[in-house]
Amino acid sequence: MNISYLVETDWAVYWLRGRAQIVERIRNLQPEGLGLSIISLAELYAGIYRSTNKDATRLGLRRFLKLVTILDVNEQICEIFGEENARLRSQGQIIEDFDLVIAATCLGYGLGLLTNNRKHFDRIRGLKILSEDDFR
Repeated sequence: MNISYLVETDWAVYWLRGRAQIVERIRNLQPEGLGLSIISLAELYAGIYRSTNKDATRLGLRRFLKLVTILDVNEQICEIFGEENARLRSQGQIIEDFDLVIAATCLGYGLGLLTNNRKHFDRIRGLKILSEDDFR
């Protein structure tokens, strides 16, 4: 499996909405290999069911999924999650569990994270983050 980056949920949503810069970045990075956490997939399906046009949104998601490899959560990722969760809690810097599982997935697979949500993810030790601003 040749994957270099994990697409976080916000970038997937931007792609689905046709945000030109994100569509271009994903297209340019796809040859390096793109992953999507199973957690982000769950969040994207939740978005489908909140959408006013479920069929079109589901079709867009199916097109997006052809560009990425879905990455599961395994025991190593759970351990990374547990360690980071304890560290962040002890520092009073709690972040949402889903975001932390996504970050742990990046660390477990040795991937960079494509996200604009630096506010949460900057707190994770050793996580390489690329946001939209990094490509300007």
